[in-house]
Amino acid sequence: MLLNASGCLDALTAPETARALDAFVTKTVTPLPRAGNAPIRIVETEAGMLNSIGLANPGRERFLADVLPRLRELGVPIWVSVGGFAAGDYAETCEALDGIAAIELNLSCPNVDAASESAAEIVAACRTATDLPLVAKLSPAAWDVAEHARAVAAEGADGLSLVNTIRGLALDETTLAPRLGTAVGGLSGPALKPIALAAVHACARAVDLPIVGMGGVRTGRDALELLACGASAVALGTVLFSDPEAPVRMRAELAHELAARGLGRPEDVVGIAHEDRLRHRKPLDLARKALV
Repeated sequence: MLLNASGCLDALTAPETARALDAFVTKTVTPLPRAGNAPIRIVETEAGMLNSIGLANPGRERFLADVLPRLRELGVPIWVSVGGFAAGDYAETCEALDGIAAIELNLSCPNVDAASESAAEIVAACRTATDLPLVAKLSPAAWDVAEHARAVAAEGADGLSLVNTIRGLALDETTLAPRLGTAVGGLSGPALKPIALAAVHACARAVDLPIVGMGGVRTGRDALELLACGASAVALGTVLFSDPEAPVRMRAELAHELAARGLGRPEDVVGIAHEDRLRHRKPLDLARKALV
């Protein structure tokens, strides 16, 4: 199962890329419109990309009235990424959503101030507000990300997204001033992959929840490794900026990687990096447009 990482694909301007995915994840929606952070917002580095978008979005009211109806016309399951600055912000948006496949709770954006409540408290508030599947997107910055996974699972999360970007900084070659308008931003791309693998591996052992693995995914081999660590699905991020055909290409590459190992389906490799193979992992079931 392939998705996009939130914020890395505009499905309304690239509908064919979105339709090549098994589900489309929206940009994060906040209660009020946000212009985002001051430019410069995106810079390339030797090992990936730094961004400091700052959750720019039209706000909940316009998203529900204008954006979401058009996204539904794509004909693919929609996951809505929800953000906020307090647990109530998240819960109110969750309560307003219906007719979608899942809600991804953005609990870990490195480019805005975090809510005062913990990730677990936010999940608990959202769980009381909706029966829709809740997928908690966690930060790789936590030393013990598995403990955070246990906490959100205990409060009713149905799945995990691992991982969000991690803070980084790049300097101008001449002036040695920060290249981003906010100085630091979220690092994505190849440098994030080993961090993502470690987080997926740890959380897959800690909780029995389906995991969407992401971070530095560029090839079918990258997807294979996330599955081997325990992910049930894989999301594409930075690669979509340069290669809109990546979903199609990577499906073929993943099939080749599986066949080379005598495996027929992506499910056959899930958890293979663990000695016990994590045989009881919950799958992602798009046929029901929900997590089971």
